[in-house]
Amino acid sequence: MPYDRNSDLPESVRDSLPSHAQDIYREAYNSAWDQYKDPEKRRGDDTREETAHQVAWAAVKKKYEKSNGGKWKKK
Repeated sequence: MPYDRNSDLPESVRDSLPSHAQDIYREAYNSAWDQYKDPEKRRGDDTREETAHQVAWAAVKKKYEKSNGGKWKKK
């Protein structure tokens, strides 16, 4: 299901990503949720939710990276 606010994101996402990265994640997730509603558009047996999470993480990783200390920071 799409997320209306960052506070609706999974706890693991909220706890690990800075707020701007959460915005990126939420927007990418919601877009992918709509884009991949048809199973034929997804890879393998991935569910709509799995695909949307994969797309969201890929979007975050374009602008952010994990530091040596494990914190996410802008590239």
